[in-house]
Amino acid sequence: MFAYILKRLLLMLPTLLGVLLVTFVVIQFVPGGPVEQYLAEAKAGAGGASAEGGGLSYRGAQGIDPRRLDEIKKLYGFDKPAPERFAQMLGQFARFDLGRSFFQNKDVWQLIKEKMPVSISLGLWTFFISYLISVPLGVAKAVRAGSRFDLVTTLLVLVGYAIPGFVLGVALLVIFGGQLAWFPLRGLTSANFDELSLGGKVVDYLWHITLPVTAMVLGSFAVTAMLTKNSFLEEIRKQYVLTARAKGLSERQVLWKHVFRNALIPIVTGFPAAFIGAFFTGSLLIETLFSLDGLGLLSYESVIRRDYPVVLGTLFLFTLIGLVTKLISDLCYVWVDPRVKFD
Repeated sequence: MFAYILKRLLLMLPTLLGVLLVTFVVIQFVPGGPVEQYLAEAKAGAGGASAEGGGLSYRGAQGIDPRRLDEIKKLYGFDKPAPERFAQMLGQFARFDLGRSFFQNKDVWQLIKEKMPVSISLGLWTFFISYLISVPLGVAKAVRAGSRFDLVTTLLVLVGYAIPGFVLGVALLVIFGGQLAWFPLRGLTSANFDELSLGGKVVDYLWHITLPVTAMVLGSFAVTAMLTKNSFLEEIRKQYVLTARAKGLSERQVLWKHVFRNALIPIVTGFPAAFIGAFFTGSLLIETLFSLDGLGLLSYESVIRRDYPVVLGTLFLFTLIGLVTKLISDLCYVWVDPRVKFD
């Protein structure tokens, strides 16, 4: 076990290096970098050339003092060659120093901490609601396999899975936020949130979170529900279930005492990845659509503004979390089923 964990930890290093290297090389060729963004905004503020398109219309440093241009490049670290900047970045990341934002004048760690509560809020609701509904639904479908209930729920689940979360979010906003005006169109809380009582804060928070969580949750039902159903069906057909029934155990005892534990192995081992994934995947479009100031929106704005420290810092952090989560998921196999041997 120790040798396996050590091997996996060592394999994380080249994976992280490869992800960062590819991203760093790509952004060297992306037009409209931080220097151009700064100059375009400065010109626009001075009534000069337009900064239309986020600075992508910039065509050189016409009219800019060369010394001023050199100072700006030095400010952003672009006075050094790319290999030196990449090596410096790796040194910072090795110390878990994610750098400082070019445009927000804050440490990347500080920005992540500020945006994390929104993403955690969305992720926790999405994760728990998905599993609390889809696992019992999968068990019910397995017990009633082939029935009308199974066919109808399968159809509904697959239709929900086929609808992209962003499209569903737009529909929810138009219908329930616009036409019916039952729910707010944006934000996680109301403007007077601090003035509300404790009960009022809870109601206000749930009122705001309903539409975005619904848009994120609906598509995640299908995979977990169908995986649960198929796992239960596979276990129900095994010999030990027939033996338990022959001994006179009730169907409830057979299902929940014997089948349930074995059938949930693929579900339980996927908990870590699903738990972390609920925070960092699928929330970009939802956060942008509902104007929720979370990690997804931060990443999107950083890419648009070419805020490279935020882009690379968050990429490093999320990739590292993903690799560690994958390792934990694999270790869960041994925890759930001691028969599994990594060697």
